[in-house]
Amino acid sequence: METRLTSVIAGFIPLLDSAVLVAAKEIGFAEREGIALKLVRESSWANIRDRIAVGHFDVSHMLAPMPIAASLNLTSLSVPMLAPMVLGLGGNAITVSSTLWMEMADQGADQNGDPASTGSALARVIRARGEARGSSIRFGVVHPFSGHAYELRYWLAAAGIDPDRHVEITVLAPQLMADALTAGHLDGYCVGEPWNSAAVVAGTGRIVTCKQSIWPNSPEKVLGVTRKWALANPEVLAALMRAMSAAADWCSDPNNANHLTEILTGPQYLACTPSICRPALCGEMRFDLTAAQTIPDFLTFSGGETAAPMPAHGRWFYEQMVRWRQAEFSDDQVEEVSSIFSPSLYRAALGLEEKAAEGSIRLFDTP
Repeated sequence: METRLTSVIAGFIPLLDSAVLVAAKEIGFAEREGIALKLVRESSWANIRDRIAVGHFDVSHMLAPMPIAASLNLTSLSVPMLAPMVLGLGGNAITVSSTLWMEMADQGADQNGDPASTGSALARVIRARGEARGSSIRFGVVHPFSGHAYELRYWLAAAGIDPDRHVEITVLAPQLMADALTAGHLDGYCVGEPWNSAAVVAGTGRIVTCKQSIWPNSPEKVLGVTRKWALANPEVLAALMRAMSAAADWCSDPNNANHLTEILTGPQYLACTPSICRPALCGEMRFDLTAAQTIPDFLTFSGGETAAPMPAHGRWFYEQMVRWRQAEFSDDQVEEVSSIFSPSLYRAALGLEEKAAEGSIRLFDTP
């Protein structure tokens, strides 16, 4: 007798760290757990936010800060949410136009992406431009409530650059960033792979630093789910997380990199060439068109213990929201954020023991 599968609809954005969801479907991990996983490609994080809020999606590939913003009523169509599983660590970079990079290099920017050096060089460029002609520099991020926005702001502020006065920050869909840079609409951006490598391969951009250098081994995307759906479907959610944990382990195996690249580059997923997908999957990043740099942990997929959320990480995102005046601090909200990033559901689903320690947060500087 054929086993009846439970349908789960998941939204995703065309980024490499959608790989866990994609592998769960394409390699069969979801089906083994009794789930018929349907993936729906979306064009922007705002669409992901809205469609999960109104029930078009059961779960979603989601920016780690988004469940916090939705639960604290900081964004439109806010609903209480959870981030019960981390899908990937790292994977972001800051890319600037070739023109801006030449100016930064003249100011002593480190070729290997040291964030303190490249940030200081950019600060000197901004001062020089201001004295010469008053021209502004425009950066792109994928969403106001995103790791990209907070990492970019953190990097700028650590160099003495006020993100709200000395540069302009605008929001753009990830897959449009490289084209916007080429067209001159942006001078730089912070985005997930492969859309940094897209500018490098095109010869129009240069990576100046990456998430792993700013906040090592930090969460980037999570499994986003409304509290209502999680409470109504606890067994389905547990089965889905088991499937995705197994998929993450498969994605992490270097022997599967070619197969994973082949799947992700398909038209229904990233619709891009292998040349821009492979670098981050293999830990061989090109900051420019010269030799690749080995950064094995540039992007890591998190299964097992590493996929358990940490309340401390949620609180760091909340602190950035407060710092950049997106939220007003309250002790009640801190407790809410900690519950959003609670590891309990994930640990229970995988049969992992609860841990007292939350881990630590280490950034390249503390401005």
